[in-house]
Amino acid sequence: MAALLKEIEDQALQLSPQERGELIHRLILSLEGTSEDSPEAIAQAWDEEIARRVAEIDAGTVVLIPHDEVFARLDAIIKEAC
Repeated sequence: MAALLKEIEDQALQLSPQERGELIHRLILSLEGTSEDSPEAIAQAWDEEIARRVAEIDAGTVVLIPHDEVFARLDAIIKEAC
């Protein structure tokens, strides 16, 4: 299995960036399954979620974390995992 995965990875890395993006999209969809909602309904749900989050920021009810701190935390997590 590991050899097959390495072979697939090597082949995928030879694709153009656009083709790799399409491959990633297809793989993610294969993990998530198909949605029962239309693309328009999904876009509407995202718009509502974005508006909700912006309202929370404007109201001061959430704590924002600076991006450099977020990336430092992620780096630490990755280093621990390796």
